[in-house]
Amino acid sequence: MKISVTIARIIVGVLFIFSGLVKAIDPLGLTYKMQEFFEVWGREGYATIIMNWMYNHSFLFSIIMIALEVVLGVALLAGFYKKLTLRLLLWLMIFFTFLTSYVLFSGKIATCGCFGDCIPLTPIQTFTKDIILLLLIIFLLFKQQYILPVGKGFLPLVLVLLSIMGVSMLQMHVLQHLPLTDCLPYKKGNNLLELRKMPPNAIPDQFEYIFVYQKDGVKKEFTPDKLPDSTWTYADRKQTLIKKGSNNVPKINDFSLTDTTGADVTESVLGQEGEYYLFFLKELDEGSSKWSGDFTALWQKSKQQKRPLYIVTADKDKATVFFNTNNNGIPILTCDATAIKTAARANPTLFLMKGPVVQNKWSWADIKEALK
Repeated sequence: MKISVTIARIIVGVLFIFSGLVKAIDPLGLTYKMQEFFEVWGREGYATIIMNWMYNHSFLFSIIMIALEVVLGVALLAGFYKKLTLRLLLWLMIFFTFLTSYVLFSGKIATCGCFGDCIPLTPIQTFTKDIILLLLIIFLLFKQQYILPVGKGFLPLVLVLLSIMGVSMLQMHVLQHLPLTDCLPYKKGNNLLELRKMPPNAIPDQFEYIFVYQKDGVKKEFTPDKLPDSTWTYADRKQTLIKKGSNNVPKINDFSLTDTTGADVTESVLGQEGEYYLFFLKELDEGSSKWSGDFTALWQKSKQQKRPLYIVTADKDKATVFFNTNNNGIPILTCDATAIKTAARANPTLFLMKGPVVQNKWSWADIKEALK
């Protein structure tokens, strides 16, 4: 029995630590996933006021959730307050199982983000994983007498405190800079124009179409191969999905750039020869003083090198006022806020591009590195 408990203890502890650390390298990823859940539940009318409040505090929840996963995993392995640790793990696992079951059975959210963007799992895989972990935690609760502390004295407490400090410092670092590992489509070396194309092995969805025509006040449905003569008037079209396709969504499907006239300039900007900068800015806030000086130096350097620099933002009006009040002539391009959140995990983020290929990326805190 002791061996079984030890194996279960190691599996649960290691998986919780791993799950927390995978998300800790990109905590904003979990923030956006939480916002997706709260947004969907809010639209469905589930305590809309509470969902809106939770949506606005998603960032805080994600930081706490990530730290809790790592700390509880360490606490279990260290044998620190085993009864409290196991109860907290149980409640957390029940919550995770609820989320993954919602993803699996509702179909309203593509993935739960359990292992972040670096290790994407299908809904059935995440649900199965959570059920297994839930059963292992219940088993450990009933056999907790076999869970002994690692070492004597204050060692378990020291390990838990070190885990709290470690995961907190990791999250603070990547929030100020960029994720330690970039697992998103906009990572260094990727061709953005190629990733906007449909995958070569894509299988499209298959639909059945029914056309509705009317004549003399009477409406009638027709299939595409048996349309009526010209004496009938078209009224409506019904579309029914009969077979779901696969791999038919581009890895980048929501990224487009428009200029101040509203024209789509994605192909012309990304398709140009030579190097240029994309300065992604989701929104302007009071923190602009932290990077405005470095940006000015970057703008001067880009002019000296004759390397184009574009501001990519979701709020072109504020960006135009901020950057071009003195007629600086910095091109302002508009992009969807969701696409910017995916491309730029820090606000703002600087891309060095060569044609459509990402050469390098820096957060606002590392613009000085780009100047070198």
